[in-house]
Amino acid sequence: MTTPRRPQPAPVPLPGARPGRDPDRAIKRGPRRVSAEVVAATQRDRLFDGLVQEVATRGYDNARVSDICHAAGVTRPAFYALFTGKEDAFLAAYRHGIAVVSQLMESAYRDAGPAWPDAARAALRTLLEVLASVPAFARMALVEVDAAGPDARRERDALLASFRRFFADAGPGPVADGVDRETLVSTVVGGLHTTIRGRVAQGRAEDLPLLLPVLTYAATAPFLGTEGATRATRPVRPDDGPSAAAPCAPNTHP
Repeated sequence: MTTPRRPQPAPVPLPGARPGRDPDRAIKRGPRRVSAEVVAATQRDRLFDGLVQEVATRGYDNARVSDICHAAGVTRPAFYALFTGKEDAFLAAYRHGIAVVSQLMESAYRDAGPAWPDAARAALRTLLEVLASVPAFARMALVEVDAAGPDARRERDALLASFRRFFADAGPGPVADGVDRETLVSTVVGGLHTTIRGRVAQGRAEDLPLLLPVLTYAATAPFLGTEGATRATRPVRPDDGPSAAAPCAPNTHP
């Protein structure tokens, strides 16, 4: 059996993976000035990190713009040059982070091979390991999103709906008569989300990879039956390849 290829990490870091005051991203003063576009992009990235860390620590309601700016080492005028306010910055960081996670999941799903159970398990493993590698983003994106307003909740609902694409190759499955497949997939996705969110809300994001067997079983059983889901379900083995930690997450290597 050929060992599935592990995806290469995306070059874009997940918001919250680095300290906002990361000295490597300090704006250097001197005769060789960087462009205004580069300055703005650097400040935006640092604000993403500062926002994620402050929201994860204080909660969305209690994280002030001044706290975010201090954590990022960016002035309030620079913040308001990029965002209209805290909600706008939250949405931008959320969208950016979800795009990074989705890219990693897509790569894992594609690289795992043609068998849907292997691909689904690889995407789930990547999701769990990436969120576990940056607990602050996991809390911001799964828990605090509920407090960030209706636009953020709509973004969250759209994200969950988009995850149905990972079930497109699952086949009709051994479902009972009268069971609508789209509703079934939405129910499975909702259950996976609720379980992952619950673990993060308990402050146990680092333990998310331990959920891989049960979530693999829950995701595949409606389509493969109990025997097929049992075959698809197993803990991570050495031949599965390295962890899919987010780029720039602590204790990871390039």
